Amino acid sequence: MTTANDQPLSARHQSVPATRRQILAGTGTTVAGIAFTGSFSELFVGTAAARGHSGYGPLVPDPDALLDLPRGFHYRVLSREGDPLRSGEGSVPSNHDGMAALRGRRGRVHLVRNHENRHDGRIGVPTVDGLTYDPAAKGGCTTITLDGRGNVLDERVAVAGTAVNCAGGPTPWGTWLTCEENEDKAGTNGYAKDHGYIFEVDGADPLRTGAVPLTAMGRFQHEAIAVDPHSGIVYETEDAFQKPFGLFYRFLPEKPLGGTGSLRAGGHLEAMRVPGVPDLSAIQETSARFEGVEWVPVPDPQARQTPVRLQDFGPKGITHAQKLEGCYWGGSSLYFVSSFAHSKDGSAADHFGQVWKYEPQRRRLTLVIVFGPASDVQLPGESPDNICLAPDGGLMVCEDGSGAQHVYGLTKRGEVYALARNRQNTGTPDAPEWGEFAGVTFSPDAATMYVNCYAPGTTFAVTGPWR
Repeated sequence: MTTANDQPLSARHQSVPATRRQILAGTGTTVAGIAFTGSFSELFVGTAAARGHSGYGPLVPDPDALLDLPRGFHYRVLSREGDPLRSGEGSVPSNHDGMAALRGRRGRVHLVRNHENRHDGRIGVPTVDGLTYDPAAKGGCTTITLDGRGNVLDERVAVAGTAVNCAGGPTPWGTWLTCEENEDKAGTNGYAKDHGYIFEVDGADPLRTGAVPLTAMGRFQHEAIAVDPHSGIVYETEDAFQKPFGLFYRFLPEKPLGGTGSLRAGGHLEAMRVPGVPDLSAIQETSARFEGVEWVPVPDPQARQTPVRLQDFGPKGITHAQKLEGCYWGGSSLYFVSSFAHSKDGSAADHFGQVWKYEPQRRRLTLVIVFGPASDVQLPGESPDNICLAPDGGLMVCEDGSGAQHVYGLTKRGEVYALARNRQNTGTPDAPEWGEFAGVTFSPDAATMYVNCYAPGTTFAVTGPWR
């Protein structure tokens, strides 16, 4: 199997000033199912202006102080942490995070939702026979099943006994891969088993997938995945914000695109090397392009003695990046995000966010956008996190920063607008704190937006005059 190569590197740098006001935009996009399934000729282009009345108009204060929306939009609370699960298995867990809306039979939708609980999480995912990996761990996933009219039919545990389930991604065959952003070994923080794995979740029938770690995909601080629908290769990000920073990986499965359970057959894990670029934060010019990207076999994917990002990748080393998070497939390319880089933490340079585009057929990596550090920080979405396609072909982005938290939209015309604002205060009147948004996703028919408030854990369904 082809892995690393020694083809010469050529880089073309085009200096294009970029600020936080540059936004995601695409051409020829379509909404088909979940996550990114459209065709993007370029993901980040143009310059966006924050306009108070663009998008769907100003936000209207919610008299119930839960969720502010534009006029004409409405929300329903589908689930709240601490409420009883309809399955009778226990209480709705806390720390709602990444989520996907999977198409079910007879018009049903299965919302598979992560719970980023650490060992001391407030409300852990209940342990259930056949669905629990490590009874000492409090993370996992739950599934909300909705009928064709959006009514909740069921809510139950989908996988339990995992740790710090942050993001993940959907598969082409309609399941969810949930990622542990944790690499504690058995005996640490009371855990009985090693953590740092990916688990597959069938939203319609969780017992079909169980709680089986996909060990060949590596043991590290997983954030998100994206599957190449043409080759079946799975790309993985590692969210490490302290040195040693994370790596960008690809997993070559033995049974590519084999359907539910096929990833258990194993495969080969590799890490990306950009020759001459040990730290992606050093690249500061948009359109910087690197040909001949190399993929290097990971010496020990299980990290038995040494974390993967610290392992010996040979005299040429490996390419690191701080805070690698979102990972999305669009058209024939893969996009991944470095949320920020701080030189004070050891990064080669500072930025408020990078988005990279990788073209597998050309083995080409391009920096599509870089934010800051001298850019406008007043723009809604100071710290963008989870993201999905919007019905109008633009994007919806969850904010994870300080102060008021928004779901904001980014149009194909280059406009930034607020779509929702969290009104739930988890602090005090003198020191208010608003929980971040997470897991934004649309129903398969694009009529409903689903989104989580991380704390207090709340899942909303938002309907309105979507364009």
